Amino acid sequence: MVKIAPSILASDFSRLGEEIAAIDAAGCDYIHVDVMDGHFVPNLTFGPPVIEMIRKTTKKPFDVHLMIDPAQPHLESYAKAGADIITVHVEADRHLDRSLQMIRDLGCKAGASLNPGTPETVLDYVMDELDLILVMTVNPGFGGQSFIEAQLPKIERLRAMIGDRPIELEVDGGVNVETIGRVAAAGADVVVAGSAVFMGDDYQATIAALRNAAKTNS
Repeated sequence: MVKIAPSILASDFSRLGEEIAAIDAAGCDYIHVDVMDGHFVPNLTFGPPVIEMIRKTTKKPFDVHLMIDPAQPHLESYAKAGADIITVHVEADRHLDRSLQMIRDLGCKAGASLNPGTPETVLDYVMDELDLILVMTVNPGFGGQSFIEAQLPKIERLRAMIGDRPIELEVDGGVNVETIGRVAAAGADVVVAGSAVFMGDDYQATIAALRNAAKTNS
């Protein structure tokens, strides 16, 4: 079954704790936390103090996606704030292998993310350091963008590269009930859904609809 990771970037920030409690109760698998620095991507979002505060609202795993450059000096801060998974962008990390080892040494699962224009081959020599691979199916920096269909073959190739390794394949960007079936068919284990979840009134029904669409349309 595909795991659903709602992105709190699309939530109502004035009610952030309540929003997280609501998606937890609605049956999400992960809480996806998009961290942006206004440098690597053109937006600013959450720092470690915010994550530390919202950590108290749920026991669900925090899937922390660092869209920051450099990420390495800040890994310990995000781990201490409550991250369970920390994902860094290969485009922003000159020493990816070292960063992945650091994340694991901090007690978190280690992820690497690929922008739409980045080939999957950049991960050839770090596959055994990974717990998660995140494929961006939009250009990072903003929520509510349209799914880039050209990323589906990349997802398929990554699924083949993973083989029998215990690595989750996550897809982020423009995933909704119309696109999730193709994403699941290509090999995704986890999907990030921001606007698709938070724009509706019934989070439980939306998450159930996403799961059903992933199963029936894949």
